Amino acid sequence: QVQLVESGGGLVQTGGSLRLSCSASGRTSTNYVTGWFRQAPGKERDFVAAIRSGGSIRLEDSVKGRFTISKNNAKNTVYLQMNSLRPEDTAVYYCAGTARTPVGISASASLYESWGQGTQVTVSS
Repeated sequence: QVQLVESGGGLVQTGGSLRLSCSASGRTSTNYVTGWFRQAPGKERDFVAAIRSGGSIRLEDSVKGRFTISKNNAKNTVYLQMNSLRPEDTAVYYCAGTARTPVGISASASLYESWGQGTQVTVSS
């Protein structure tokens, strides 16, 4: 199974930026999808963004224009660049991976079989 490790969370003011990294160890398939989810206190874990091994991308509507997702295949790392951060972006951010979706990108957490430990992002107003 693929092991995922996040880094890059922290405290930032409204309008600031952070870059999260997700490093994968273990063999990933050619159809592998790496995604980011977030969970605020008392709320469900929500989809944020994901990228397929082939490069196609899906972003949740509320982060379009502010967040970008990219990958460095040589480093086996996926990045989530977060700009124009808002207090409502405050959450624990989780990296997740799946080989269960041969086409498209799922926003359903239940389809992702590998998860990182999470990294806290706090946006102060």
